[in-house]
Amino acid sequence: MVTTQHKGENMLEYNKIVSVEIAIKNSIRDGDTIVTEGFVGNGFPEYIAVTMENIFLNENTLKDLTFVYAAGQGDGKHRGMNHFAHKGMVKRIIGGHTGLAPKLGKMAIDNEIEAYNFPQGCVAHLFRSIASKSPGIFTKTGLKTFVDPRIEGGKVNEKTKEDLVELVEFDGEEYLRFKPFPINAAIIRGTTADTKGNITMEKECLFIDSRSAAMAAKASGGKVIVQVERIAESGSLNAKDVVIPGILVDYIVVCPIDHPEWHMQTYQTQYNPCYSTEIKIPSLSIPTMSLCANKVIGRRGVIELSQNAVGNLGIGVPEAVPKVAAEENILDWITFTVEPGPIGGIPAGELDFGATLNMEALIHQPEMFDFYDGGGLDITYLGLAQIDRKGNNNVSRFGSTWPGCGGFINISQNAKKVIFMGAFTAGGLKTNIENGKLIIEQEGSIKKFINEVQQITFSGDLANQTNSYVLYITERAVFKLTQEGLQLIEIAPGIDLEKHILNQMEFEPIMNGTIELMDDRFFRPEPVGLRKIIKTRGKYNE
Repeated sequence: MVTTQHKGENMLEYNKIVSVEIAIKNSIRDGDTIVTEGFVGNGFPEYIAVTMENIFLNENTLKDLTFVYAAGQGDGKHRGMNHFAHKGMVKRIIGGHTGLAPKLGKMAIDNEIEAYNFPQGCVAHLFRSIASKSPGIFTKTGLKTFVDPRIEGGKVNEKTKEDLVELVEFDGEEYLRFKPFPINAAIIRGTTADTKGNITMEKECLFIDSRSAAMAAKASGGKVIVQVERIAESGSLNAKDVVIPGILVDYIVVCPIDHPEWHMQTYQTQYNPCYSTEIKIPSLSIPTMSLCANKVIGRRGVIELSQNAVGNLGIGVPEAVPKVAAEENILDWITFTVEPGPIGGIPAGELDFGATLNMEALIHQPEMFDFYDGGGLDITYLGLAQIDRKGNNNVSRFGSTWPGCGGFINISQNAKKVIFMGAFTAGGLKTNIENGKLIIEQEGSIKKFINEVQQITFSGDLANQTNSYVLYITERAVFKLTQEGLQLIEIAPGIDLEKHILNQMEFEPIMNGTIELMDDRFFRPEPVGLRKIIKTRGKYNE
């Protein structure tokens, strides 16, 4: 294969390879609906977004756009979808997660734009529905959460009026129908394009739902723009490596070589060959966590594993799970997955989230959510933010802060075993661990266990209805969801029940059984021997 990087206009003899300005102006009109592809910074076409922003600011076009996206796209500051956060540029957003695009999220909270928050998997599946011109997707995912039209219908603010999700019934069972709509353009990223528009992604971490998005745009009579690093001659790409066929691509734009920051592999890493499966790093190179509250939570979470489990990890405290598993030499007991498509290996964190070290396989995001929605997960480790007496968990909205649900609803509603993990309080909590005991040096100013959550991202009622196994693990206490509500089942050594737990909750948990002491080995620096503990506890600890 012979490839060349773009150095000017010499490639414009090919009708699909054009300047980014031409691609945008020939594809997007005021009022259009645009799909943007990406997962954090993975696969996001930064060069196209930067140019769209400049065109809007300088030429007063690209107005009143609707942006549709499955996963969160941004760095929490200025990149990604933050480029579109200008009054007049955006009319409506429909997406799974907006916490990484706070400028856009603020516009929604301030009632300046229409905004919908739908489960990430539902948006990914909706692209396929639009591509096949079917009447939308029908799913149980989202029932009894804020997405349910009987509660909020996924609407973020008062400005948002149109109903895009409805409650329907088949064979006496309730489902949600997410309604389809036309896509005028899709903006996507790949690594290499040949002169016919075939796209490969050999240096990308993920496929995400790029192909589905492209097909949705083409089925709607819209345009597809793909940002790449380089151009290859027609016929030189391996057909099996082509992720997006040229028949789906209208325009190719090549990122300038003097702006590598517009085509980073992730927003944290310019390029890591392990993320793109070119090499694998030795597992011994995984750093060991120092003893801290998060490690305690991770250790308690790991003992819920069963051999040959298939799991999922959320961002934040759950990232301790693979590190603990590696230290305890039980990584071989679980195959981790991440919602945009990686299977196996060790999921990366922070702004690398979505990428995976030493992955075994990579599938497309809609396929991963097929697997999740179908009950393929044995266990999931997710964040814990606001919990009420019914076991409802809110991770999607807090006052004027609106991160959104992401894939949380798909994952938590359909996994066989759900482990929520997080600190007991927030806002300045400081802890220390000495001699196998937990010490609260400074209590957090914000209570997480409250009478009523602001928004239901996870429904305790629905979980009880489906007899789900749900735990809530913190550094000082462990709770279990029961038919009667939240039950306290364990407390940490060194913790006073009244002072450190009950006084820091707005409700009293169920305490009608024996409250166990958390294993003091979790609070010591040396490895615990979790392999033996898990074998002793049995498969599911039920």
